[in-house]
Amino acid sequence: MEDLANYRKILHVDMDAFYASVEQRDDPSLLGKPVVVGGRPNSRGVVSAASYEARKYGIRSAMPVAEAARRCPDAVFLPVNFKKYREVSWQIREIFLTYTPMVEPISLDEAFLDVTGSTRLFGPAEDIALTIKLRIRQELSLTASVGFACNKFLAKLASDLKKPDGFVVVHPDKVQEFLDPLPIERIWGVGEKTAEQLHSHRINTVKDLRSLELKFLTKLFGSLGSQLYQLARGIDDRPVESDRVVKSIGRETTFESDIRDGDFLEKTLLMLAIDVGRSLRKEALRGRTVTLKVRYDDFRTLSRSRTIHRATDLDDVIFQEACSLLSELSLKQPLRLIGVTMSNLTDQHENQISLFEEPRLERENLTKVLDLVKEKYGEKSITRARLL
Repeated sequence: MEDLANYRKILHVDMDAFYASVEQRDDPSLLGKPVVVGGRPNSRGVVSAASYEARKYGIRSAMPVAEAARRCPDAVFLPVNFKKYREVSWQIREIFLTYTPMVEPISLDEAFLDVTGSTRLFGPAEDIALTIKLRIRQELSLTASVGFACNKFLAKLASDLKKPDGFVVVHPDKVQEFLDPLPIERIWGVGEKTAEQLHSHRINTVKDLRSLELKFLTKLFGSLGSQLYQLARGIDDRPVESDRVVKSIGRETTFESDIRDGDFLEKTLLMLAIDVGRSLRKEALRGRTVTLKVRYDDFRTLSRSRTIHRATDLDDVIFQEACSLLSELSLKQPLRLIGVTMSNLTDQHENQISLFEEPRLERENLTKVLDLVKEKYGEKSITRARLL
């Protein structure tokens, strides 16, 4: 076996059925029951998470909630509680940061960790991984699956192989032994259409894929072909990026029934703008580009964007721009979804000072007070009169 000291030591930590597991932990009566997080059974939302008991019925993330209810009428259906999941995610991240500053969150429930420089202080990387798993179980009453390898691609694959509560190590001299039997669908970038093309050439496993020449793959798939060639050999040089730049912050909602009423849509935009503004302030960011997204009842999806002169994190400004964009769209057809996103982000302190600061500063101070009240007394402790 090759000496691990010569390789990067990368962990991929993936929480098991995260949202559903948090709900089962907080309500012990749900333990052992099929739990679906995503909305009421008659809603038009999609499944955000399904407990392992629910997965036995074929229920998966992104499946329509109505389909999940058809497959398992006795399942417990719960709304998504992002505030709770974010808080637990931060608790998990605090555990990660105990062992390395090189943490790259991918979502609320998964992250890459580079523990290459941590072994002198905390011992072998495998011990660090097992300690993290143990602390998550003991301190948060949740389970995580961990993959350990010399790069991100292999660590991610490894973490997914023995869920739940898995731990898989891919040693550098066992990479092809690990990869070759896997179906090609396990490779990043191989979606349904790419898989169909590969199957048509009798390429079903990673070993089959590795038999193809680079020239053939690039002719077939362009730049993706080069990526497939590298990944089939377990090659991935991407570093763990501990300070990933947030490129956009957005929120959207799918209506229970199709909506064409302008006043209702504006109220919804206000709620979304408030949520986006608060998220920007939490991240100490401001945005200059407002994007409105709508989906009509026939599933046609449109988006419209506008870049404003001065970056902002103020709810009212985001709301006003979103409403202006909405007014430019046809509402002859009802909408089933609406969303607001802020992009072109910048640090709060990078904005140019205006000659007319006082009114804006008053609004900023008021917004900060509202944020503090909600943090201390809950989301419903104070709200806009229009939303009552």
